[in-house]
Amino acid sequence: MSYTSKQTKSESSETSASDWMQALAQYRRPDHFRSILEIILTGIPFILLWLAAWWALSISYWLTLAISVPAAGFLVRIFMIQHDCGHASFFRRKETNDWVGRVLGTLTLTPYFVWRRSHSVHHSTHGNLEKRGTGDIDTLTVREYQALSPRRRLAYRLYRHPIVMFGIGPAYIFLLQNRWPSGFMRSGWRFWLSAMGTNASIILAVSLMIYLIGAVPFLLVHLPIVVFASSIGVWLFYVQHQFEDTTWAHDEDWQLHDAALYGSSHYDLPVVLRWMTANIGVHHVHHLSSRIPYYRLQEVLRDHPELTEVKRLTLWESFACVRLQLWDEEKRKLISFSKARNLQPA
Repeated sequence: MSYTSKQTKSESSETSASDWMQALAQYRRPDHFRSILEIILTGIPFILLWLAAWWALSISYWLTLAISVPAAGFLVRIFMIQHDCGHASFFRRKETNDWVGRVLGTLTLTPYFVWRRSHSVHHSTHGNLEKRGTGDIDTLTVREYQALSPRRRLAYRLYRHPIVMFGIGPAYIFLLQNRWPSGFMRSGWRFWLSAMGTNASIILAVSLMIYLIGAVPFLLVHLPIVVFASSIGVWLFYVQHQFEDTTWAHDEDWQLHDAALYGSSHYDLPVVLRWMTANIGVHHVHHLSSRIPYYRLQEVLRDHPELTEVKRLTLWESFACVRLQLWDEEKRKLISFSKARNLQPA
């Protein structure tokens, strides 16, 4: 891939990952006016597009589905606001972040407290081979895959298949898995309260909409929006970490800041998509300093252009990431099942 050669040169001349923390500290302060404006610029178009999709039912369901795509994009943007609230980066007060995050969780079908904890674990363990399993996409090493039984190999291959990874899987996560505190079933009542409280809010909101427009019109409009948005969200998360030149290491060699900067991509999207996804493509900077509001991430790149080429991945290049499924510990990169087939079992 073309970005790989760029990165080797870029990384060798860059400031160390840990040294960047001090330079990025000045961007961590949110602007309350800008944060409120971001909510308005995201929420109002989402409502208008939702109503337009409902109106389009009287003309053509294909038109409804077409409108559902940009509506899903704005729902992804709502999730990104919830995401920043989870990092306490959208408002200065933690309580404000938490309450806004909880409310948005009703729209995104995501229990805020459960997700915040899971995502925090992801940030603190990403790239550590001994601490996989929470908030991550399951990734096996070549050696681990070769040691599996044929049945478990098939299960892993199905899990990593694009139809499951970007279609069935995302819908399952947001529609079903998020209905209970997945991963934290025995971790205390607060996780159950978050999940059940979000479920109660969803039931109230859905009941109101069904009362106003009917069950069938509501499902015909809202279900495609949720399914499209969930697939977009999982795709973004996937390419932010599942790229050829990412970084994984065993616990004794793992470094938090190196894993943050070099284990996360700079998904350099076109301007419109960059805005729609709330700059989450600047993921290497986000992982390095998660308290930076998303609307300041491009400011970081403008002030520090040397960060632009670190793990840069274009939209076109990102499609090749779909074929990467296993971590090769010898070559230190993600490879495909076909390439792993040619390797001798350890």
